[in-house]
Amino acid sequence: MSDFDLNDHVFRLLQNEPFFAALSRRIDKRPGSDVPTAGVTITEDGQFELIYNPEFFAGLNDDQRTGVLVHEFYHLIFEHITGRLPDELAGLMGKRTAVPKEKAELFKLWNIAADLSINYHIGAENLPEGCCIPGGKQFEDAPGDMTAEWYFDYLKQKMDDDQSGSGGQGDGEGEEASESGGGFDPNNCGQFDDHDAWGSGEASASEQAAMDIAKERLKEALRDAANEASSRSWGSVSASCRKEIMERLTSKVDWRKVLRYFVKTSQRAEKRSTPKRLNRRYAYVHPGRKVNRTANIAVSIDQSGSVSDSMLAAFYAELNKLADIATFTVIPFDTEVAEDAVFAWKKGQTHPQKRYMYGGTCFNAPTNYVNARKFDGHILLTDLCAPKPKRSSCQRMWMTTTEHAKRPYFKTSERIIAIDE
Repeated sequence: MSDFDLNDHVFRLLQNEPFFAALSRRIDKRPGSDVPTAGVTITEDGQFELIYNPEFFAGLNDDQRTGVLVHEFYHLIFEHITGRLPDELAGLMGKRTAVPKEKAELFKLWNIAADLSINYHIGAENLPEGCCIPGGKQFEDAPGDMTAEWYFDYLKQKMDDDQSGSGGQGDGEGEEASESGGGFDPNNCGQFDDHDAWGSGEASASEQAAMDIAKERLKEALRDAANEASSRSWGSVSASCRKEIMERLTSKVDWRKVLRYFVKTSQRAEKRSTPKRLNRRYAYVHPGRKVNRTANIAVSIDQSGSVSDSMLAAFYAELNKLADIATFTVIPFDTEVAEDAVFAWKKGQTHPQKRYMYGGTCFNAPTNYVNARKFDGHILLTDLCAPKPKRSSCQRMWMTTTEHAKRPYFKTSERIIAIDE
């Protein structure tokens, strides 16, 4: 295998692409001979990973290497790897492959459609030779700058036209076209990257959880990359792509998914020895290791009169569901913590909405309480109408109403999520 190390070249390749350079820093890159070219995938813990074949990259020039990197990043940006599918293929982003033949064929067309929607913005001159691109071989009649969904419908019609032309009666033009290579061949149309990691089966519970985490991480990465590009340059990102990226960042966030993401990423592993589990390296010599992954989350609830009852009700309802995946310690506070009212919310329990205090607001009170104890994450439900608190010893997130999220009392780099009342 070639000793080409992509990590040694990324900075140089993307020095004129500030947006993609910022995004690249948040994506792991791993060489591997298990893929013939390159491809992006999601790891079990919800991280994005770009796997590349060193021999493939060694045979490209710098423009093509940059083009392949940008191509893979666009797959992430347009959510081709995290569940964006047409209705016919909804739910088929898992790694299982036991699906009907017609579904597998449609999935192949979707893969090509995704590439067509991306490659137009990169240009054939910046990609490996013979790539599938609107206006190129087999796609001469395809316009540029269309969505993957549009190209998917276009490819389905193209397949239908080819089948009716070769199978019908008449002067045999369809058959001659097929023999001369003029027909559409989905297995030989210029796809250069590997999409096998996307799967074509129903996602398992663990795969779906990893995808949900990856989606939230991607939003954070896109937001940071867009901010950096806005102050410097967007590079080769076209106006239409830039518009779509910004629309994705300004779209309404499902606060329940964000809350689940926060809980999942706060989980830490607790390892202990157990003779009941086989040690992989020293079987029957040393005991194995048992890993329990749980998250201990502090939930501080602002009791001030400006926090509405409907806001409290919405948050309590979601905590009832989330108790299945984490232990919560509920901390009522206003200008101080009501320590006699703090309670643990455990799996299987439900708790009615309750208000304990009606005073003002001081965020240092719950922050001091959490910092003095061992918590994995800290969520504050509040109207944000108080001065900025001191630093938290664990990751902290703020949840408030849409109106208060637009006009927070203080500036913070920590996540602020608006919830529906």
